[in-house]
Amino acid sequence: MKYKIITIYEPDFGCEGLPDGEILKDDVVVEDETGNRQTIKIGDALLYSLDLNEGDFFTMDDKNNISPIEQ
Repeated sequence: MKYKIITIYEPDFGCEGLPDGEILKDDVVVEDETGNRQTIKIGDALLYSLDLNEGDFFTMDDKNNISPIEQ
């Protein structure tokens, strides 16, 4: 399915920091091809490595593998 990133919310752990053993994941509001919106968790490092930002498009398969779409 094809998704558009609407908003990315990066968690704020305050002075406690990220709990040991946890991977930093962002809450990402996406809109699919039919206009339905949902919030999914995507690793912050993955978003950076794929250069995905608000307004960008990506596909996600049934195993949650993400691939950016060039626009």
